Amino acid sequence: MDEKKIAAMRAGGKIMAQIFAELKEYTQPGMTGKEIDAWVAKKITDYGCGIAYYEPEVDFPGAICISVNDELIHGTPKDIPFEEGDKISYDLVIKYQGYYVDSAFTMVLGKPTAAQKHLLSFTESALYEGIAQVKPGAKLGDIGFAVQKTLEKGRLGVIKNYVGHGIGESMHMPPEVPNYGKKGHGYALEPGDTICIEPMSSLGKPDTVVVEGDDGWTVCLKDGSLGCHFEHTILVTEDGYEILTQA
Repeated sequence: MDEKKIAAMRAGGKIMAQIFAELKEYTQPGMTGKEIDAWVAKKITDYGCGIAYYEPEVDFPGAICISVNDELIHGTPKDIPFEEGDKISYDLVIKYQGYYVDSAFTMVLGKPTAAQKHLLSFTESALYEGIAQVKPGAKLGDIGFAVQKTLEKGRLGVIKNYVGHGIGESMHMPPEVPNYGKKGHGYALEPGDTICIEPMSSLGKPDTVVVEGDDGWTVCLKDGSLGCHFEHTILVTEDGYEILTQA
């Protein structure tokens, strides 16, 4: 294993978890995405990390992706105030000591509806079911199968045109980590691998569209249903896994 890489990503992951814990408390109705984005950018630099989305090869118009309601992923920070009952997905990548970590979570402002609870519960469960498959020799199809099975059990739309990925020296690296698959198929995990598992789901159909006039970033559900996204960066250990982006 690359101990330098693992140490940096482990430390970066703890910082990520801390930022997210503070962000959950900080987000309130009436705030705008741009206000949140400025707060997150300052937190990242205050913790001694780099803002990955600012890098030239990414050139994202913000420090964090903020996807509200029917927006699924890659939402650009906007001037629109959040409202009670909004579903908000946050997706963040930070760079620490030359290595990247990536994580995402979805929350609801105020009291969630039964449908929102259902969406968030099954999607987060799908993340942990996928993570539970991780060990040396496990195939990426094992992870995808577990994620897909959980989402389908919840009768949620399974997003197939966006996937998880390897991570480390770069933000996005091979292999791709789909949220669907067949057991025993795909790349076999090895100790020291670091991957991002990130179930994405919808309350309706899984068809997506990129919003026009938004610099080609924000991805929405075509039918206007709610989207959901959870993600962790995972290290494959000698006998299992370690969630790097968890407190």
